[in-house]
Amino acid sequence: MTTAPSPSGTDSCDLAVVGAGAAGLFAAISAGRTARAAGAPLRIVALDGARTLGAKILVAGGGRCNVTHHRVDETAYAGSSRNAIRNVLRRFTVDDTVRFFRERGVELKREPTGKLFPTTDRARTILDALLAAARDAGVEIRHPWRVESIARADHGFTITSITGDQLTARRIILATGGRSLPRTGSDGHGYTLARALGHSLTPRIFPALVPLTLPEGHFLCSLSGITIEATLDLRSGTGKKLVAFTNSTLLTHFGLSGPAVLDISRYYLDAAAHARQTGAPPPRLLINFLPSHTTESLDAALQNLRSRSAARLLSDPPYNLPDRLARALCEHAGIDPSAPGGGHTLTRERRRALATAATALELPITGDRGFAHAEVTAGGVPLAEVHLDTMESRITPGLHLCGEILDVDGRIGGFNFQWAWASGFTAGTGAARALAAASDAAPRP
Repeated sequence: MTTAPSPSGTDSCDLAVVGAGAAGLFAAISAGRTARAAGAPLRIVALDGARTLGAKILVAGGGRCNVTHHRVDETAYAGSSRNAIRNVLRRFTVDDTVRFFRERGVELKREPTGKLFPTTDRARTILDALLAAARDAGVEIRHPWRVESIARADHGFTITSITGDQLTARRIILATGGRSLPRTGSDGHGYTLARALGHSLTPRIFPALVPLTLPEGHFLCSLSGITIEATLDLRSGTGKKLVAFTNSTLLTHFGLSGPAVLDISRYYLDAAAHARQTGAPPPRLLINFLPSHTTESLDAALQNLRSRSAARLLSDPPYNLPDRLARALCEHAGIDPSAPGGGHTLTRERRRALATAATALELPITGDRGFAHAEVTAGGVPLAEVHLDTMESRITPGLHLCGEILDVDGRIGGFNFQWAWASGFTAGTGAARALAAASDAAPRP
């Protein structure tokens, strides 16, 4: 199935899929299956510039690959309109995903978080299943075969590689990914290809599911390694609540990471960019280390310390903060962590400062860790520019788009893979049916 780069010259196929990651492989598989079911086998060639196929699949989920989530709907996504996202997601559901992998001999298990992983706990299991399915569907994969340009031609498209090789195709599926994790091959070149074929891009393309940074020397950075369930609360500069996530949060030497931080990062970065652009007050990001408690309830408890220290109160039930974090919050509020009853330092002002630090600490975010550490890209080609039932371009007939190149990004936990499967399935079946219909309509000799 996998072939070496073709010799210099021009070759032809019915369908070329540019990008053999999750969405591209699934698009190619879906196209091949659809064509065979219609009795009209197609020559399908998937092109990828990477020397190692599926690198992004192999690193997903800590090397275990969270294939999807047990419950997926449009509310887990941002970017294009949720109605448009829903229309694509319903064409290939979570049940369809589970069924596809089961048919390939891969069983999935649901973890308490709702994530679905292969029972082998190995991402390689998923990649091998996809490559085998592609082979069985008659897909040829060429790599490393990096596409330099795509041009309209008579009866289709001409694709040129960086080495000058050419491939003509009647239809194309663009599945190049975005800019996240560029070391895996998704360096943003797909956006150049899309624009050359007439598409626009959203005004901002930026990292999503990305760790956030704090100023050097911020007291939380000294607590690197602590993981805690926390609520991240994003508010506009005028105080309006925008979005909140409660999940595991990791304190690091550079700032913050973990699921709650990754989920809220795209919303914070988008709001911050919008504020800079419009001159509005910057957004505020608050963290509550005690999601089940409020500033007021903690303040009331601090008024009844008696012989306990403030740090002991925070580290004992029902709060159960890690001792290092409890002491650091006390010191941040100007309170002696070990003094019984807070000692002479526990004034009303400092008591309120501690209650606020534990439940509504404002985070002075300085930025993010960039595309090199982002799990997905926010922004891209708007869904308004494709037909949602086939993912075919409204601008360039014969061109289909799927996956991360589109303006859709999901939460952590398998949602972005489900988008890859659903949009890839829709693009692949749409392209195959169009090719079969064109063959049927062609005049007989």
